[in-house]
Amino acid sequence: MGFTTLGFFFILFPDDDSTIITKTKQKSNLSSFKSINTLLKPSNSTHLFPKAQFIISICVLLIFITLLLFTISTFEPSNIQLSTNSVPHKSKSSSFQQHALQKMGFLYRKGTKSMNDLIIAHVSESVTLQELKLFTRLILRSKITSKSDLLFIFPSKSIPFDNTIIQENNSFLKILSKYKKNNSTSIFDPTHFLTRPKNANESEEPIWGRKKMSNFSEENDNTESTRLSYGSVIGFYADELDPENSLNGFMDHVPMNLRRWACYTMLLGRVRRNFKHVILVDVKEILLLGDPLSRVKNLSQDSVVISTVTQSNHRRKNVEKNHSKKQANPAIIMGGLRGVRRLSNAMLIEIVRESMQRKKKNSVTESVLLSQLVGNEFILKNVELISGESIVELSSLTELDKKSGSLVMSLLKYSMVRRGNSNVDISSVFKKYLCSFPLESTAYSDC
Repeated sequence: MGFTTLGFFFILFPDDDSTIITKTKQKSNLSSFKSINTLLKPSNSTHLFPKAQFIISICVLLIFITLLLFTISTFEPSNIQLSTNSVPHKSKSSSFQQHALQKMGFLYRKGTKSMNDLIIAHVSESVTLQELKLFTRLILRSKITSKSDLLFIFPSKSIPFDNTIIQENNSFLKILSKYKKNNSTSIFDPTHFLTRPKNANESEEPIWGRKKMSNFSEENDNTESTRLSYGSVIGFYADELDPENSLNGFMDHVPMNLRRWACYTMLLGRVRRNFKHVILVDVKEILLLGDPLSRVKNLSQDSVVISTVTQSNHRRKNVEKNHSKKQANPAIIMGGLRGVRRLSNAMLIEIVRESMQRKKKNSVTESVLLSQLVGNEFILKNVELISGESIVELSSLTELDKKSGSLVMSLLKYSMVRRGNSNVDISSVFKKYLCSFPLESTAYSDC
């Protein structure tokens, strides 16, 4: 048994002492030889066994420690435990224990297959827990998540937000599973989430998380005539996508609605070969109820649809001279990934340029900048801009009955709506309506 030498120590002595060192070394070697010779003599056999047993024990212990250290060093950190910064307490989802992409982000739900479309929802600092819950609940139930991945960008860590998304996802999967088995009474339409395999591409694994991982749904059986189809749900912090806080040097405080454009630069660059279409949506302003991407499916990858917002300007003296002005709506932008990526890069440059020209660094308005950018054909010459219609706002639906059922049924006719400044508590309206169905009442914990 030999011992592995981990290092060498070199000691230099003057030439005059070489003779002394040589004699000392010879005496040491001779002494060692005599000790070994004495140990191996038959006359001393009574002392041989205890010494040999001690040496063997030391060797076995060293081998065990070496194997233990080698085994631990071969494990990846993500397979053992993620840092406490990315894992919320009491997480109910095993998929959330892993990174989403290249050791960044976190995976709330792994989808059943790779998707062509991506929804990027940014959460501003003013978003409340109820607003996030309603947005997540409605978008998971809409048909768009049956063929799209959903990605959240957060300004900072928030365990309540994380747990809310996990809870809503678990409730959705519970509804989907029970409806598939029992066809329970519900407003929920599962047909968009039940598909038949058409080709090999549909079975490709999502890019998010570790590979060769079983799907969330235990009911997903490929031997059946139909199988479940839903996208992944992912989350990123802004510091992961924009670690340098690119706009920090140009303004005193960088709000999330501006910093998100710097996040898009990195994110869309990394997934540009994995998706064809993308939606940029503001959780605070927009509720997705259907599939707004259906209108851009047949457009080129350079196309970008910009919706408008009508802002009224009232004059105090002459009411008859009231006029309205349309501005580009930054709350939702959709189109081909290549076009949206180019628009995002141009928007980031526009924010920097405008910040450098203004004396007040925090006076940059996102909607004004986007309107200016859309009106500049030279900067966006490689982007095919398409003007979209104005999005209906809750406050404009004055003809609706105040009863929750009437309001919800009317809203579900639209693919998306703006929250706006409506006095209606839309979260309570949807909660009351959904909880009136037996399936939803057992799945949602707040019913």
